Amino acid sequence: MTVVYKSILACLICMLLAVFISVFPAAAVETRGKTEIVAEIDNYVKKTMKVNHISGASLSIAYGEDVFYTQGYGEYSDGRKITTKTTFPIASLSKSITALAVLQLADKGLIDLDAPYVSYFSNISPTDERVNRITIRNLLNQTSGLNDKVNPDMTKSAQFQALQEINASMNTVKLAADPGTKYYYHNPNYQFLALLVERISGQRFSEYLYDHIFAPVGMKDTFNVSTTQQIIENPAIPQGHYLLLGKSIRKAEPLWFIDGPAGIISTAEDMAKWMLAQYNGSLLAPELMEQYHTAGQSGPYGMGWLAEEDGHEGRTISHSGIFWTYKAEETIFLDQQLGITMMFNSGLNTFVDYSAFVDGIAGIIKGEKAETSIFNSRNIEAFIIVLVIATILWGVYTHFRINRSKKGITTGKLILSSVGTLFPILILLFLSPLTTFIGGGRVLPWFGLWTTMSSLIIWLAVISLVNITNWVCRFRLYYHAKKRSNFETDAR
Repeated sequence: MTVVYKSILACLICMLLAVFISVFPAAAVETRGKTEIVAEIDNYVKKTMKVNHISGASLSIAYGEDVFYTQGYGEYSDGRKITTKTTFPIASLSKSITALAVLQLADKGLIDLDAPYVSYFSNISPTDERVNRITIRNLLNQTSGLNDKVNPDMTKSAQFQALQEINASMNTVKLAADPGTKYYYHNPNYQFLALLVERISGQRFSEYLYDHIFAPVGMKDTFNVSTTQQIIENPAIPQGHYLLLGKSIRKAEPLWFIDGPAGIISTAEDMAKWMLAQYNGSLLAPELMEQYHTAGQSGPYGMGWLAEEDGHEGRTISHSGIFWTYKAEETIFLDQQLGITMMFNSGLNTFVDYSAFVDGIAGIIKGEKAETSIFNSRNIEAFIIVLVIATILWGVYTHFRINRSKKGITTGKLILSSVGTLFPILILLFLSPLTTFIGGGRVLPWFGLWTTMSSLIIWLAVISLVNITNWVCRFRLYYHAKKRSNFETDAR
């Protein structure tokens, strides 16, 4: 076989694989029929919501050139049904829309993606000279050198009220890394980008989004807010929830300035149109559209998207949206022209795998069987409840056993007991820095820790209290035994 023939054969195989990847969902849909697929999706979503104690959600699926399916699940706290027109916060899914606004202005030659951010503002005089080297691309790729430790976001005591306030932080911040060298997911990067859009366009950020993105795409019920207070005050948005020992608890989202990185409110119908726009070529010039959907230099995070590619799924772009009482997930399979978005009225939780909703739905559309995982909130929360009860019973038993013991406690046993006592207490006390370390530099407020892992915190608090109580009993026995021993020694 000649080299030329081998090359032609290899090209043909690649072409066939590409065609197979792109038509596989279509073949699955045509084989089973839309009604059967939709029924299977509804059953999967409702079952998965139930075992994870989620009371409300909405789903949108875009496929090919059409909106394949949109649906609302559950109801408001006052009994109103959630529909495809119900508005939900999409949280950090907003970043892809903010990035698009920047790229539109770059498309018109009004923004240079590789120009320093400070070059567009005359009122920035940073003490850290590296701030002068932060480019627009660095902000888009989350490689500005800023992170939550050096530039507080959620833990900022006095939250911003307007974009015009944020540039002052550039003057005093000391970067955690040189621009372009390290990835830190940091919401304020996208606040700076939103302010840049205002500076260049001459419009308020919300107005720009409506005029240049929402209206042209047909997202007539989508809008942008500056703070979470505007979410709380809007009766059209279902109230958010967090999970406490398997119970869904209504709770207002804490105050947070979100204009730019997380401020967009949308519906299932509008998000389907947004996903269709990702592969119909109407948003940007082809070259910029390619950059928009490409991973960054320091990992998969590109411009408001996590961009990945493999031989099975082809190219995908995705993002999750996280509030403490709301959640959103979005994945778009670009080569398959399939997009799935889900929005929930419950927030980030250690035991809820929100991405499983999108993965399961994608599997159903492709002809696969989707099963609800046994590692769901209901089962794990039930285990935690049993663990809390068992810890209390063990503590009570140990307490009585110590008090009835006639044997003294040695110094070695007391030290060993002290180490065991301190371990859960230290985890509880240092939970915030531990999550920051695990979460790649994200600094979470205590309210966020509570809503995310309330069951674990309760168990840690219970075992800490049990350990302290029993340690006090052991120390008392040790003290009395030591005192008696000293008395006997003196008596001799």
